Amino acid sequence: MVAAPPIRDLTDRARDVFRLVVDSYLATGAPVGSRTLAQASGLNLSPASIRTVMQELEERGLLASPHVSAGRLPTDLGLRLFVDGMMQALEPSADERAHIAGRADRAGGPVEDAIAATTAALSGLSACAGLVMVPKRELRLRSIGFVPLSHGAAGGQALAVLVSEDGSVENRVLDLPPGIGPSALVEAGNYMSAVLSGLTLAEARARVEREIAAGHAAIDGAARALVEQGLAVWSEDGERRPVLIVRGQGRLLDAAAAADLDRIRDLLDDLEGKQDVARLLDSARAGDATRIFIGAENKLFALSGSSVIAKPFRGLDGEVVGVVGVIGPTRLNYARVVPIVDFTAATLARLMG
Repeated sequence: MVAAPPIRDLTDRARDVFRLVVDSYLATGAPVGSRTLAQASGLNLSPASIRTVMQELEERGLLASPHVSAGRLPTDLGLRLFVDGMMQALEPSADERAHIAGRADRAGGPVEDAIAATTAALSGLSACAGLVMVPKRELRLRSIGFVPLSHGAAGGQALAVLVSEDGSVENRVLDLPPGIGPSALVEAGNYMSAVLSGLTLAEARARVEREIAAGHAAIDGAARALVEQGLAVWSEDGERRPVLIVRGQGRLLDAAAAADLDRIRDLLDDLEGKQDVARLLDSARAGDATRIFIGAENKLFALSGSSVIAKPFRGLDGEVVGVVGVIGPTRLNYARVVPIVDFTAATLARLMG
């Protein structure tokens, strides 16, 4: 994509007109005409003079006219120039900071719940969809038990209860092959809790395979099958565990978006492709700076015309453990939202510490 010209290349008059067009677009989402600017701006310029400046800005690729005589709006290139060279960030208010920090502190249970709650708070304050990418969590086993649910000659079902070292509890329903009775459930649970405690799922699977191959697995065939089945289910689930949490998609469907439903549909489709969005966020992991992706700068949002603001956050060891941000229309309030994303990233870093 062509780079935006340096802000110093614009005359003072061009800079003033450009800022007014951008401010109008971010407030309304609609093109603005020279007559409107002349009446409301206090520029002390005639509509004809403003039209001349707007034409110059259009020739530079900073403004565009969606229809003949429809006024102008900033292009993605123009928004990039505004964000990088003209925007004055507005610090979050005390109430906004308290709201984000409070959601993080009130969330109970696994850390993912606190991250999701904090992301929901970010969504509410920014009027965008909140995004957070977290690493795939390696569960370490504390204990595993099997509770029979049904049993018959053709098999049955059991509830497998996994307790990890961080105290989180997960349940899965397993189909039991014929021949596995209550005693096999107890034996399998005792074996897994005694032998596999403290291991990750991958380490547990490898250890069971070694024990069985060496003939050291002190369990009978039925219990062994149950152990293998239980580990396979959890490992497969862990591999599918989404690394991207999205909150507040409904906020994208505001009144202003009603006139542009095709774009919103494209954006919601983009969010369904979580792996693509996760890859975009992953590109923001390098360094500490907030990254802003505007519209067609990223091919993922070429149709929806969306913007993403993203910021990495770090764990106790200083390593980047995730990226938090928002996605919304290109006309989002960058000056207000960028500092809110920054504060949310700092809050999650504290949470991870």
